Amino acid sequence: MSETNTARTVSGEDEVVDLCRDLIRIDTSNYGDHSGPGERLAAEYVAEKLAEVGLEPQIFESHKGRASTVARIEGEDRSRPALLIHGHTDVVPVNAADWTHDPFSGEIADGCVWGRGAVDMKDMDAMTLAVIRDRMRSGRKPPRDIVLAFLADEEAGGTYGARYLVDKHPGLFEGVTEAISEVGGFSFTVNENLRLYLVETAQKGMHWMKLTVDGTAGHGSMIHKDNAITELSEAVGRLGRHTFPVRVTKTLRHFLDELSDALGTELDPENMDETLAKLGGISKLIGASLQNTANPTQLGAGYKVNVIPGQATAHVDGRFLPGYEEEFLADLDRILGPT
Repeated sequence: MSETNTARTVSGEDEVVDLCRDLIRIDTSNYGDHSGPGERLAAEYVAEKLAEVGLEPQIFESHKGRASTVARIEGEDRSRPALLIHGHTDVVPVNAADWTHDPFSGEIADGCVWGRGAVDMKDMDAMTLAVIRDRMRSGRKPPRDIVLAFLADEEAGGTYGARYLVDKHPGLFEGVTEAISEVGGFSFTVNENLRLYLVETAQKGMHWMKLTVDGTAGHGSMIHKDNAITELSEAVGRLGRHTFPVRVTKTLRHFLDELSDALGTELDPENMDETLAKLGGISKLIGASLQNTANPTQLGAGYKVNVIPGQATAHVDGRFLPGYEEEFLADLDRILGPT
């Protein structure tokens, strides 16, 4: 059998694990700055895999190393609206010492592929590549145009990825009316005969904040009432312990109604503690859609143990429910106190 014929026998299922492992082995850690050489390598890898099956991918670099790959597949009926399938290649940074398996090895153990990005979201990137490569090899045209986008910088807000492409190259998405990406594929098993697939209708908005407190610098041996670290710690403690009010949105109420029918039991939107207890593995996911959140994630201050610093900082990951941004900001002002 010729090499060409052998290649045609490869299915998406055959190669998806190797694609995922290859992507995991490219360190695309995103520290939220101009770093990102790994994203360029990932963009080139994706482009190579798409080009191998006859597509003409383009790489767009918004800043040195911050690269995204885009390709369009011509559909049978080009008068129909196009579909965007997109994913991101960057991952959040990782401390390898916290891991059982090397986070950039793509190791296979216990029937799983392990590594940073194995869930968010090099797994879907690999699945997308595998399916597209399989369809292209078999000559199956999609019913309408499909735009593929493998993006940089999602983990730090998308400025160098999605935002850059939308602002600078909007023509890439001409005719697109729908998009598919991560998260929506989570499932909930009711019983051996029934599995429900959750559909995401919106995401929380994002407010990443840096809190800064200025105090008076001094020597650590002195009595000192204007300590920036003390004041900041008190504010961070209040924020980290605060429980934001539960808000059952119209979408969530509809979800609970449908799930109640499937489970054959009442899910009371007025008693969400009891309701979440009935949801098993998806309770954490659903619970996060009930409240605004503000989690302190980083602290910074000082340079020597016997010197009281003049400034202390904290970073906070804030998320607000759709329609509740003003309430969220008002709560923050009240919790943190006067500036």
